[in-house]
Amino acid sequence: MQLTNKVIVVTGGAGFLGERFCTAIAEQGGIVIVADIDAVAAERVAAQIATTCPGRAEAVALNITSTTAINALISDVQQRHGRIDALVNNAYPRNHAYGKRLEEVTYESFCENVSLHLGGYFLTAQQFGIYFRKHSGGNIVNMSSIYGSMPPRFEVYDGTPMTMPVEYAAIKSAINHLTRYFAQYFKGDGIRVNSLSPGGILDGQPELFLTKYDAHCNRKGMLDPQDVCGSLVFLLSDASLYVTGQNLLVDDGFSL
Repeated sequence: MQLTNKVIVVTGGAGFLGERFCTAIAEQGGIVIVADIDAVAAERVAAQIATTCPGRAEAVALNITSTTAINALISDVQQRHGRIDALVNNAYPRNHAYGKRLEEVTYESFCENVSLHLGGYFLTAQQFGIYFRKHSGGNIVNMSSIYGSMPPRFEVYDGTPMTMPVEYAAIKSAINHLTRYFAQYFKGDGIRVNSLSPGGILDGQPELFLTKYDAHCNRKGMLDPQDVCGSLVFLLSDASLYVTGQNLLVDDGFSL
């Protein structure tokens, strides 16, 4: 049990990766706060976790672009548990136009997506950082991506309806540097800030894409959500107590 009784907030906790992250935290003895803009989905995830890890999951509705909502969550969790040990910035907000090819992305849509995703991560980390400094320390893990550290391999998308969104590249690369900024800013306050960058995650992609993608990897190729959980638990645990300002890539060698 690497996370025994650690109180950990996971934004986007009812999402594709978030649900697995929340389950892994509870299985490692943590108390996970499943924070999601979809309150019904958050309740579902918390209830599912409770079937195998009773008392280890709670659901909270959260909009990561609202200072009021973030501080209400912090106050509520602090009141109920007397502490918060870590934040996992994992939400994935985006507008209806997200994911178009470069030529089709409008200025307004680009700015809105950067504001929602990068802005939401900034705001959540800012408010939790302030809380952690007042309470003698804490831990922030920002979910990034390999495409925050490398240019896209556009050839793996050829022949498919998929692309690598320009908004995603801009956001995730900014999250990596935002992580270093926060780690440096809060250095000396007992606050650790790191980012975790997975490679591609299996989610019904076309076979042609999978074949091209996997050719760049070592053994596994595209990852399952569970493949990222061990690295997240490491960053949340005392095993990484002196790791801060770092970006951990988990991609089976795709970025090499």
